[in-house]
Amino acid sequence: MVIPPPVKPPRIMKFLKPYVLKMHFTNKFVNAQVIHSPTATVASAASSQEKTLRPTMESTRDVAAAAMIGKILGERLLLQDIPAVTVFLKRDQKYHGKVKAVIDSLREVGIKLL
Repeated sequence: MVIPPPVKPPRIMKFLKPYVLKMHFTNKFVNAQVIHSPTATVASAASSQEKTLRPTMESTRDVAAAAMIGKILGERLLLQDIPAVTVFLKRDQKYHGKVKAVIDSLREVGIKLL
């Protein structure tokens, strides 16, 4: 008697997680953007380079600036009715420091992370 292998569900991960959060940190600025992967367009973005944000920040490159960018990005996502985001970390990015500040501030605003 031969036992058939288990049936695997179809791979639909692309469609379950269409919005991807990508972060970029330079020596001067913090940038975060959410990309809609099926269409490869930027759904929303926030940066410490924006002229309206610079006067309100003490520094545009520290952990506090990263937390503010995450909060602003989260508010912009909620205005566009995007409730959940997948986090994409580069190889050298760890869940620590500025990366943690952006992700935690997104959670505080109400964005779910997949």
